[in-house]
Amino acid sequence: MAAVRIAIGNAATRPLLFRHLPSAVNSTTRNSRLAFFAASASFSSSSTPRKLILYSKPGCCLCDGLKEKLDAAFSLSGPNSLADVQLQIRDITSNPEWEKLYQYEIPVLARVRDDGTEETLLRLSPRLGVELVQKKIASAFDQ
Repeated sequence: MAAVRIAIGNAATRPLLFRHLPSAVNSTTRNSRLAFFAASASFSSSSTPRKLILYSKPGCCLCDGLKEKLDAAFSLSGPNSLADVQLQIRDITSNPEWEKLYQYEIPVLARVRDDGTEETLLRLSPRLGVELVQKKIASAFDQ
């Protein structure tokens, strides 16, 4: 299964990327059904980027809402910056195992630990503001 990589250079380019997210994902889901978004930042080469996975599926309004909040949260700077976080969006309909695990739970966020295993994060309320979404995701990586 091929992955589509789009480098998100800085906060100025992120909104443009996510504004076109539905069309980008829809056009690629027919073939690969997997979109990979890498946030690149200015950090030392010895620093390992943090990895976050969003399990979702097309037509899910909760998933679309969370994608919009993540777009905004990745654009914010400050002490809880997510600039070095790589976000991978996985379409659960492209993998029977993901669909079985998450069909009634999406959207699901999971952080990738240093050993490569995934840790599912607590569900974020759709009512949370962007700053709180950023803070909760950043705190999940601080554990």
